[in-house]
Amino acid sequence: MEKISKLLEDKPVVIFSMTSCCMSHTIKSLISGYGANPTVYELDEMSNGSEIERALVELGCNPTVPVVFIGQQLIGGANQLMSLQVRNQLGSALRRAGAIWI
Repeated sequence: MEKISKLLEDKPVVIFSMTSCCMSHTIKSLISGYGANPTVYELDEMSNGSEIERALVELGCNPTVPVVFIGQQLIGGANQLMSLQVRNQLGSALRRAGAIWI
């Protein structure tokens, strides 16, 4: 978890992604559509990407991408994020984390 924690420090929204994953692209677009500027880690472009992926699995993330953290808290994958969106709670979560202001 320490590897993940360091990557989350002082960042309101973090997305772990892979460049070839269509769901990762969808999640990035959804969050950016709110006006947020998420920090995105493309695991397939990182030298330690496989280590990070193993750490995400240890956190219970399966599949390992996309994985979203808002306010340093694990939200989960695409299903969990879309559930927030459908319940109209994603915007307020982004506001509470300081990712957006309106």
